[in-house]
Amino acid sequence: MRRLLLSIVCLVATAASSFGQAPVAAKVPVVFAAYTTPLDEPWNMVIHRALTDAEKAGRITYAWQDKLATPEAMASGLQSALVRRPDVVVADGVEAIDVLRAAAAANPSIAFVVGTSSPPVPPNLSVFDSDLSQPAYLCGVVAGRLTKSGIVGVVAGRSDVQVHRAINAYIQGVRDTNPAAKVKVTFIDSWYDPPKARQVALDQAAAGADVIWAEREGAIAGAREKGVLAFGNLVDQSGDGPDTVLTGPVWSMTPLVDHVVKQSAAGMVRGESLQDFSSLARGGAVLAPWHAWAAKLPPDVLELVRAKQTAIKTGALRLDPSADRPAGD
Repeated sequence: MRRLLLSIVCLVATAASSFGQAPVAAKVPVVFAAYTTPLDEPWNMVIHRALTDAEKAGRITYAWQDKLATPEAMASGLQSALVRRPDVVVADGVEAIDVLRAAAAANPSIAFVVGTSSPPVPPNLSVFDSDLSQPAYLCGVVAGRLTKSGIVGVVAGRSDVQVHRAINAYIQGVRDTNPAAKVKVTFIDSWYDPPKARQVALDQAAAGADVIWAEREGAIAGAREKGVLAFGNLVDQSGDGPDTVLTGPVWSMTPLVDHVVKQSAAGMVRGESLQDFSSLARGGAVLAPWHAWAAKLPPDVLELVRAKQTAIKTGALRLDPSADRPAGD
């Protein structure tokens, strides 16, 4: 009995002591983002907004640097950032993947999350990209149904695996609804050259295209000048031309950022593929809102898009677009 009473006293004392302690604060990861192009390039802005939202919610602290367009510039930007020992580095790997791999190998305790078509490198380099194939297909479905000239266009940036897949998915959508339609595809060989993209859109419209996917920033301006319909890309670009922009593939980094932040807050560092976060089912890829076009488009077109979207989300419709560079017609 004496031992039992002593045990009870010890338990009560321990509980009282624990009750008086303040809860351990959750770790707030430090995130640094390295952007190749200017921050206002849409691809960058998708990442920047997701990270800014996470910072506003108190889940991370966030710093960034843009215009790291060469391997030398990326190496310099990383060197300055790594001195501060961030927990996570989010970076564009299109121009400097070797630099990023070397930095990750030299800093195994830091999680590197790199936008690239290359595979992940354990233990700490994960990969992602803006695979917009699914919503691009839906835009192609709309383009095929709406074109009156039988010619639709794509103003694309640089030749890249994920860009190829998205454009090939768009072409598949056009073919599924209008097998006779022709698709003009033009690469401007730049990730960010709005004047050049605008001129290509003007040229495509002059050649008969009456619906243009502005895969690159600037093409909407050309479509607007010619009075033809357009799709935006990466972000909701309706504001660039409400009477021109129907919708467009929109990329969301929020699901992926949530995943990475939770891992980092728990002290986990991994090298994994995060490509599947860019899907309709996971919310990493969506169609931009229709805005006023919801009331202007034929109801059967909207219903067809909804049906196709549901089929993709449930797996009833599986897309496997080619990674080959699309030639167009």
